[in-house]
Amino acid sequence: MTKVILLNKPFNVLSQFTDKGTEGTARQTLSEFVNVPGVYPAGRLDRDSEGLLVLTDNGKLQARIASPKYKQPKTYLVQVEGVPSEAQLAELRAGVVLKDGKTLPAGCEQIAPPELWVRDPPVRYRKTVPDSWLRLTIREGRNRQVRRMTAHVGLPCLRLVRWSVGDWSVEGLAPGEWRAV
Repeated sequence: MTKVILLNKPFNVLSQFTDKGTEGTARQTLSEFVNVPGVYPAGRLDRDSEGLLVLTDNGKLQARIASPKYKQPKTYLVQVEGVPSEAQLAELRAGVVLKDGKTLPAGCEQIAPPELWVRDPPVRYRKTVPDSWLRLTIREGRNRQVRRMTAHVGLPCLRLVRWSVGDWSVEGLAPGEWRAV
């Protein structure tokens, strides 16, 4: 039977079970949160990003989730610096040209600030610069893609939370919590 685990990966945690970083550094890994043998992340979530990380023991399922060829939708809640214009949202929806090529069109809308867990450390706020929230759905998984897309249109990312992968969601899970499905 295939094991599938949905983990709410906290901020500043590596998406791997061991840290192969430089000696002397003590970075948090998945092993501090999940003690289930034989499961591995299906895709990655950057250390400075939070939210849903799917873990499984099934290599084919891992590939279907992680590989861009399957175009699995991944939805992110993105706190950005600034207030997006309709032109900026339209550009994200159409796909933007990054250094590694044009992204696929994305689902994108401005949303009210979501009710999320408190991040540790908190996001830096600047009194003189407003911030906004977007819901962004992509069907690729390039390195730091969402951050690069929002920066490209002039909306630097302050906080990035992966909310869902396909039909699976992080809803109801506190940072560091997981559930089997």
